[in-house]
Amino acid sequence: QVQLVESGGGLVQPGGSVRLSCAASGPAFGNYSMAWFRQAPGEEREFVAAISRTGISRGYADSVKGRFTISRDNTKNTVYLQMNSLKPEDTAVYYCAAGFWGLTVTNVQQMCEKSSAEYDYWGQGIQVTVSP
Repeated sequence: QVQLVESGGGLVQPGGSVRLSCAASGPAFGNYSMAWFRQAPGEEREFVAAISRTGISRGYADSVKGRFTISRDNTKNTVYLQMNSLKPEDTAVYYCAAGFWGLTVTNVQQMCEKSSAEYDYWGQGIQVTVSP
C-alpha cells in the first residue's frame, strides 16, 4: 500500500509558523491530488487544504485561507502545509491524504468538496499544538 508519513508538527506559539511535510511512498505520486485534514479532540475531521496533481490548483477551508499554503514537490513525493499566523483553534492532529479523482474533478471547488471518506490513502496524523 501507499504510505503517507507526516512530519514537522509540535508546539508553536500563537502567531507563529510551522511547516508540515507528508512523504509518500511508491510511484505515481503525481497521479494523486493531495490534501490536509485536521481533527481536534472530540470533533469531526475537517478539510484544511487540497492541491491538484500538478500543484497548479490549490484550495483552502475558509478558516485557514490566507494563513496556510499547501504545496507539493512531485520529484520528492512530498506535500507540504505551510502554516502561518497560527491560532489556538488550529490545534489539532493534522492528516495527510491522497485521492485519485482522474477526470471526475475539473475545478478547485470540486476538489475541495471531496469528503475524507473519498480519499484513498491517509497518513497516521501529526499533532500541532498552538499555545502560549
